[in-house]
Amino acid sequence: MRRKKKNASLSAKTVRSTIQSCILFGLVVQIVALSFYAVNLTRQYIKTTGTTVKQVRMSVKHSTDSASYARQVMEVYRGLTEEERRKVGTDEYRALFSEVDTTTKGGSYDVLVNMLEGTLSFHTQNDISDIYVAMYDEDTSAMVYIVDPEEPPDRLMPGDWEAVNREEMLRFLSTKDDDEVLYDIGWTKNYGLLCTVGVPIRDNGEIVSFMLADIALENILEGMAEFSLGLTVVLVLVTALIAWLQTRHIRKSLVEPINMIARASNDFAEDRSGKTTHFADLDIHTGDEIEHLAKTMADMESSLYEYGNNLIRVTKEKERIGTELELAKKIQASMLPNIFPPFPERTEFDIYASMTPAKEVGGDFYDFFLIDDDHLGLVMADVSGKGVPAALFMMASKILLKNYAMTGNSPSKVLEQTNAQICKNNEQEMFVTVWFGILEISTGRITAANAGHEYPIIKKTDGDFELFKDKHGFVVGGMDGMKYKDYKLTLEKGDVLFLYTDGVAEATNAKNELFGTDRLLTALNNSKTADPKVLLENVKSAVDEFAGEAEQFDDLTMLGIILK
Repeated sequence: MRRKKKNASLSAKTVRSTIQSCILFGLVVQIVALSFYAVNLTRQYIKTTGTTVKQVRMSVKHSTDSASYARQVMEVYRGLTEEERRKVGTDEYRALFSEVDTTTKGGSYDVLVNMLEGTLSFHTQNDISDIYVAMYDEDTSAMVYIVDPEEPPDRLMPGDWEAVNREEMLRFLSTKDDDEVLYDIGWTKNYGLLCTVGVPIRDNGEIVSFMLADIALENILEGMAEFSLGLTVVLVLVTALIAWLQTRHIRKSLVEPINMIARASNDFAEDRSGKTTHFADLDIHTGDEIEHLAKTMADMESSLYEYGNNLIRVTKEKERIGTELELAKKIQASMLPNIFPPFPERTEFDIYASMTPAKEVGGDFYDFFLIDDDHLGLVMADVSGKGVPAALFMMASKILLKNYAMTGNSPSKVLEQTNAQICKNNEQEMFVTVWFGILEISTGRITAANAGHEYPIIKKTDGDFELFKDKHGFVVGGMDGMKYKDYKLTLEKGDVLFLYTDGVAEATNAKNELFGTDRLLTALNNSKTADPKVLLENVKSAVDEFAGEAEQFDDLTMLGIILK
């Protein structure tokens, strides 16, 4: 009788405890779920917008001298008195910036406004309400607008400013990583709940402005209210159902299983035969923590044996992964032209190229191929990201570029076709910068197009290596429907064309200093009479000497060709 009373008491306590726990758990779940809902959705907005501002920054960097334009605006702003700054938004105030060019067709302001207007219209459906270029002024705790693509009269002109939170401003200004996506979330009187996402624009290592985008987050608040109501209804129903099931099955699913585990524990402690199935033999199927405890105890009995087997399996798996990565590296290397000289029968030119990945496999690639007897295709490209994903994207991009090039189309048309094909199925939002040119071997004329890639470097017969600042288009894979433009240049006998990826100029040493294009040009000019192979080897040696013990951050890819 005493045992039955004890069991009944345990049942009652369990029911009460279950109801209380469910209510408390429901409250906690609701708070956590709402927080997760808001945080996760906000992070998704920030990630998507961060990708956009990075792509726009890259396009701006290669399309116009935005850094000099930003410096000009900030120089005028910092020269104003406090009284003059208080007149912000007035015609009198904007007249103070009359020397800042905002009217010239094709000028820095015109190019930036057109580019930002196009980007904003394309991303309106992603809740990006504005994308603009601005700079924070630490002395006045203000954000000074450089370029704003809003339609007049809402457009803010260069030099217009507004006060900002100083702590967040200093966080933006103190960033060291150009790829870090910065953001600030706050409530504003004019715009409501707003998230500002941005990346820095640097000039010679100094932050001169920020590429910024605003996201309206009002839909998060609306979604939280609907989500909370639905979750509350579900939790009430679940609480009632759990309490009913606990009352009905408490004896069968709690008291007896506990006694079975207690007996098995006693047998396990007293057994000296080496048996390892005391707990495994228990027939407990309560579907809750009791069953889990029985299984855990059974697992404990065989843990040493399983540990040994797992250790062997893990070792084999690591060996398999290492072997597959090495095989992937060899496959990638075989995809690139690696036999030199590649065209022994052609004496009109000498060509050499190399690619050193930062990881086992990389995202950079080069290519060269004869389109016909008198035309040689030249490719230098850099895929966003590193490692296996970048390598797979690189292989697909390389194949598409070559296939379209072999049809005889111009470089701009090849880039447009490749971009269209990649954008059809680019869920990972990867992109590739490409320099593609076609050399007419008999005349030395090159027709080329640049999709957001580094400037090529050219050396005339009796001159030095110099940057050829060509016009850049948008990256391939960044946005569907992009157009590219061809340009021409001519190589004479003895002239050298040098192509490279940003891993060369952006190699860093232990002090976090960039190798830079100036050091690259110096390295090239130190061996400007060398053949392409020696030339590339000397540049690689200069980069290695500069980097020292610092880890290679990006792939190093180069190509050199000389006309004979």
